[in-house]
Amino acid sequence: MKTTSLFKAAGSRSLWKIVPVMVFFVLWELAARYGPFGGTAIFPSFSAVLLEMAALFKSGVMIKNLAATLFRVLIGLFLGTISGIVIGILMGWQEKVYRSLSPIISMLYPIPALGWLPLLMLWIGINEMLPIAIISIGVFFPLCYNTAAGIRSVDQEMIKAAHILGASEMRILFEVILPNAASQIFTGLKLSSGMSWRTVLAAEMVAIPTGIGALIMKAESLVRVDIIISSLVVLSLMCLFFEKILGVVEKKWIGNWSGNAQD
Repeated sequence: MKTTSLFKAAGSRSLWKIVPVMVFFVLWELAARYGPFGGTAIFPSFSAVLLEMAALFKSGVMIKNLAATLFRVLIGLFLGTISGIVIGILMGWQEKVYRSLSPIISMLYPIPALGWLPLLMLWIGINEMLPIAIISIGVFFPLCYNTAAGIRSVDQEMIKAAHILGASEMRILFEVILPNAASQIFTGLKLSSGMSWRTVLAAEMVAIPTGIGALIMKAESLVRVDIIISSLVVLSLMCLFFEKILGVVEKKWIGNWSGNAQD
C-alpha cells in the first residue's frame, strides 16, 4: 500500500509539472492558427517552430552556432567561477581581506555585465575574447558574493571545535567551512550559469558574427520569427540543462559530505 501511495504521489507531482506546459503549447498552437496573426510569419505556431528547429539542426546551422556559443559560455563560466570562488573564499575566510575588498565588490556588483560592453570593446576589441570577458564578469560577482556570504555564515563554534581538536587551517577550510557553505556557493553557481547564457546572447547580438545571438540577428533582418523563437527555445533548454547538472553535482557534493560527517 505504501509503495502504491508513493507511485500515486510521484505521478501527481509529474502531472502538475507536465500539464501546464502542455496547455501552454496547445494555447500557443491555437493562437497562432486562429488568432489575429494566424497564418502569418509574425507569429508562427508551435509546430512550425519545431519543424524549423529540426531543419536548422539537420542543416548544421544550429549546431555550428550553438557550438560557438557553448564554447564561449564554458570558457567564461570557468574563468568567472574560479576567480569568484577563490576571491569569495578569501573574503569569507580572512576578515582583513573582506574589509578591503567588500567596498569594491559592493560598488561594482550592481553594474550589469553588459554595462561593461562599451569599455571592453575599446579595451580588447571586437573578437572572441569579448563575450568571454563579459561572461566572466557576469559570473564573478554573484558567485564571489554568495561564496563569501556562505563562508561567513558558517557556525563559528564548529570552527573553534575543529581548532581545539587540532585540525589545520586547510583541513578546516575543506572539511568544515566549504561543506557548510556549499548550498550558498551552488546558489551562486546557478545564478551565474543562467547569467552566462543571457550575457553571451546579448554580446553576440551586438558584436559577434557567430553564435545563437548572431543567428537571431540574422533571422530578424530576414523577418524569420520561426528561427528567432527556435533559437530562444534552444537557449532556454541549455540554461535548464546547466541548472539540472549543477543540481545533481550539488546533491552529490552535499550527500558525500553528509556521509563523511556521519562516519
